[in-house]
Amino acid sequence: MAAAEARAEGSPLPGPPGGRPRPVCSRPYFLVLMIFAHLYVLNVLGLLLFVHLSAGEPGGPPAAAPPPPPPPPARALPRLEGIKVGHTQRVELVPGRAHAVRTLSLKPLLFEIPDFLTEEECKLIVHLAKLKGLQKSQILPTEDYEEAMEMIEISQMDIFNLLDHNQDGQLQLKEVLTHTRLGNGRWMTPENIREMYTAVKADPDGNGVLSLEEFKQLNIRDFHKYMGSQKVKMSDLVRNSQHTWLYQGEGAHQVMRAIRQRVMRLTRLPPEIVEHSEPLQVVRYDQGGHYHAHMDSGPVFPETACSHTKLVANESAPFETSCRYVTVLFYLNNVTGGGETVFPIADNRTYEEMSLIQNDIDLRDTRKNCDKGNLRVKPQQGTAVFWYNYLSDGEGWVGELDDFALHGGCLVTQGTKWIANNWINVDPNRRRQQQFQQEMERFAGSEAGAGAGAPGEWTVDKAYSGVHLEL
Repeated sequence: MAAAEARAEGSPLPGPPGGRPRPVCSRPYFLVLMIFAHLYVLNVLGLLLFVHLSAGEPGGPPAAAPPPPPPPPARALPRLEGIKVGHTQRVELVPGRAHAVRTLSLKPLLFEIPDFLTEEECKLIVHLAKLKGLQKSQILPTEDYEEAMEMIEISQMDIFNLLDHNQDGQLQLKEVLTHTRLGNGRWMTPENIREMYTAVKADPDGNGVLSLEEFKQLNIRDFHKYMGSQKVKMSDLVRNSQHTWLYQGEGAHQVMRAIRQRVMRLTRLPPEIVEHSEPLQVVRYDQGGHYHAHMDSGPVFPETACSHTKLVANESAPFETSCRYVTVLFYLNNVTGGGETVFPIADNRTYEEMSLIQNDIDLRDTRKNCDKGNLRVKPQQGTAVFWYNYLSDGEGWVGELDDFALHGGCLVTQGTKWIANNWINVDPNRRRQQQFQQEMERFAGSEAGAGAGAPGEWTVDKAYSGVHLEL
């Protein structure tokens, strides 16, 4: 064909010497072609033989079953776009009605949704919480403090290095305060630290700073005994409130189910994640109630496990946290005085833990310094605020903890404050979350086959109230 085209264009091909016609392909080319052809045929025959042997002879052993396909990857987690502070987008949370979702901050990514709940829904939630009964919210019971301290095996030098944030060989008051948030459940102030130093003779020169040599002279048990001997009032605690849990799973009150469905539409998170998250927490703050600034979740390191996936993953870990990817907080009443939700460092340009305490002013202290926080949200009945506790990892999953999500409940100066929390739990470890969801689906299928699932029976949602960790 190529020779014919060349001749048609008037460009005869040069031939070999002697005027013999040029062969279509040279002998070396032909040999290579035949070798490849034979190899191809041999490969085909080998493949056919393999298939024949794999099928097995009649009456012979059956062929091995192929391995099960790998489980499908967990779906990417959508995130709302904040655009800019003050931006409002419309989201249909109830069929036929669009709600305004307003961006309050970008760090953390925080939104406000007025009229998320109706007045009747708010009153019903409060009523159901009262019927179930509320218990005191406390980080760590005082009577268990000494026992908990004895269980911790850590050297005195390790303690000093842990507290010495800037590693300058001296312990400043704010360094000690930063690491005594839990203590025996008591909120420590600079005055409390100075009183403790005086009681155990820890600071001979009285300058509020402990050198390494001064620290070595101390008996750490003296600190523990002092903390255990202090009578703690409710107002001295990290959190002064009462709370209970309301079931939202299959068979729950229709309002509880409707709220969960609304949260799905707001967050756009997969139903299999939302349905297997914590139940609704309802909290009451009486006059004088507060919750000092805290994080709803904690960072997940290799030695940390998530509460909701720990058992299914069958992995041992010395620490665990609740892994709350999203917080949706509902205001159930109008508060007469105080009770705002404060985000002390919202939209700060940078974050530095030590900068939270300056000149004896602790921005985490919601009894004294709420007015100094960057952002305060006033309670309005029916309004919801919604934020992400973690950043994105850039691949559609949970990334690092967002330090700017630090928040607290300001002191209620008059009246009573009622709120509710919906937390959506996601393990930053994608494999563990996927394994958890598969196990929950299997469990739901086996329960359905056994005729279970009626109201009052055990479910994952109900089980959370027994294993929940307060942070």
